[in-house]
Amino acid sequence: MELEGLMAIVLSLSIPIIGIVMVFTSEIKKKKNETDLRLALIQAGTDAETAKILIEEKASKDSKYGTLRGGCFFLGAGLGAMCNALCGVSADDIYFWMAILGGIGVGMLIAFVIEYKLTKKDQQEQGQQAES
Repeated sequence: MELEGLMAIVLSLSIPIIGIVMVFTSEIKKKKNETDLRLALIQAGTDAETAKILIEEKASKDSKYGTLRGGCFFLGAGLGAMCNALCGVSADDIYFWMAILGGIGVGMLIAFVIEYKLTKKDQQEQGQQAES
């Protein structure tokens, strides 16, 4: 009986450690691959700055609206929970989770609409600046 408890503790502590090691290992391999590719480009006749620009990752457009998505997600979950509290639905009931998931869905839909409109507005502004 004691061995099972000890194994459970060891395994539960080893999961985050293994995860951290895997993340660092993948980052190191990624940096090594980028360096090797950059060196190959330089040896092929590309100057160092151009090679760096070609290899570096582009910033994701998704990161621009991450806070908006998160806020709408939690707002929707809160609205779903508020509806449950007002209607007196208990956590054992399936309708409790359906209301929360429905609220999250509405929140994510609102985030999508806002993000779509802001992206469209940014594209129009960039088009007008390009014309100038």
